[in-house]
Amino acid sequence: MGFENGLKTIVVATDLEGQADAALEYARKLATNYGARIVLAHGLDPMEYAAVDGLPGAVASHLTEAARKVLDALAADLLREGIHSHSEIRQGTVAEMLVDVARQYEAGLIVIGTKGMEGVGPVVVGAIAEQLVRLAPCPVLAVAADWNAGPNRPTPGGPVLLAMERNEAAAAAAATAYSLADTFHRPLLVLHVRTAAEVSALLNPCSSKLEDFGIRLQGNAPVHCLVKDGSPADAIAEAIAENHPCILVAGVKRASGTPGPHGTAFALLSASRVPVLCVPPEGARAEMEQEIAVPVATS
Repeated sequence: MGFENGLKTIVVATDLEGQADAALEYARKLATNYGARIVLAHGLDPMEYAAVDGLPGAVASHLTEAARKVLDALAADLLREGIHSHSEIRQGTVAEMLVDVARQYEAGLIVIGTKGMEGVGPVVVGAIAEQLVRLAPCPVLAVAADWNAGPNRPTPGGPVLLAMERNEAAAAAAATAYSLADTFHRPLLVLHVRTAAEVSALLNPCSSKLEDFGIRLQGNAPVHCLVKDGSPADAIAEAIAENHPCILVAGVKRASGTPGPHGTAFALLSASRVPVLCVPPEGARAEMEQEIAVPVATS
């Protein structure tokens, strides 16, 4: 289930300090335009409170009560906008908690706010977001609280930018990007970063039909193609600076093919000047459910 099949449920990671406000703002816009409900998810991360299981009952109860008050207030605001919502408070790491909630509610999208350049820094939040997009059964939208406000706020009416790459997630990413462009009446910019081999062969990927990349034109959004050379992360950053998109959509593989601890997804999530929507391969939910259904062998 995804954008192309109708977005019905959105899981939003919430906190108690307002750092997820930008993420919730984007979730509201999507929920309104797609007729979706929102599940407000808050997690008590053991990394923040040492061992949660060892917390005194009164402390744990206080944390839960504080979270419940915040979520109830958010739910009331959403209802006034005509958006139905539900709340979940759970213990566990952020990524695992959100994946569990998304699986339970068969969500079509997870929205997470990051601290951007402030707080713990882009390396940590980028790593958490990357872990989430590698595990999630649905697309993940990462919105940096400080990078998407003030002078860095995306230009109203900006295009949807699709970072096109020939991988197993390409078709799903293309369908999602086109759905967003068509729903919000924006143009779709398709960016392809040429490999060294393509540059040597003087190959222009945009000379091929867009359908070859998985884009099926079933709406009214205009589509334009961009070609750049260099590293994908640098080329995408350049395209964002030149075109001022409202969102960046990228297909994300389950395992990174880039040497080192992180892949291109990490570079996008930790440094993007616009919200980043990471889309997993088609069938990601079915694969995850199959993994859960397989019994663990015991010796």
